[in-house]
Amino acid sequence: MSGGIQRLVEQDDWQHDVIFARGITPEELGLRMGGPRGSVVSPITDAEAWNMVLDLATDDDDVVRVGAQGGWSFAVEYGLGNGAERLADISRSGAEAVHLAPSVDHPPRMFSYARDGVDVCSFGIGEEVWRWGDQPDLLLPELVAAGVLHSDGAYARPEGESYRDRDRHTLGLIETRFGLSLPRDVWESERLPAFVIA
Repeated sequence: MSGGIQRLVEQDDWQHDVIFARGITPEELGLRMGGPRGSVVSPITDAEAWNMVLDLATDDDDVVRVGAQGGWSFAVEYGLGNGAERLADISRSGAEAVHLAPSVDHPPRMFSYARDGVDVCSFGIGEEVWRWGDQPDLLLPELVAAGVLHSDGAYARPEGESYRDRDRHTLGLIETRFGLSLPRDVWESERLPAFVIA
């Protein structure tokens, strides 16, 4: 998929949590992430969002840029972010939400999926043997088909496989299963509406 999420593993600077939500608008996603109604600032680029975070008075303030791509709303978090903690709430009232975190300071990278207010399935990318949520085996068929796990849930990856190849396989199956995309030019260059979240 052109502009899919697999390319995130190629970015040495992947530092943003990304939340995808289906069934709500980008503005509603920003609100459910804690953005106060009316706090949307003029559309900004990736670089401008980073500058805003650096200019904010405390470490508790974050910036979230929102948009839509491929039938999903998305939010890119700048600062510490709290999308993972709010994922079930983001997915309330029949919505779906996917959270991808680079976990730069504390690997592994993380995947979480929530639907209708319930944390359905989560795991570390590269640590797929440890899955949790209401349906921890939701993606087991895809993980087996991609050669990540055996049907019993044990690792199936070849020894010596690079972490980038390993992570690309997992992100590829998540991308396909949910139909996710976020082209780099949308992420970095397009001016997107933003919320300041305290």
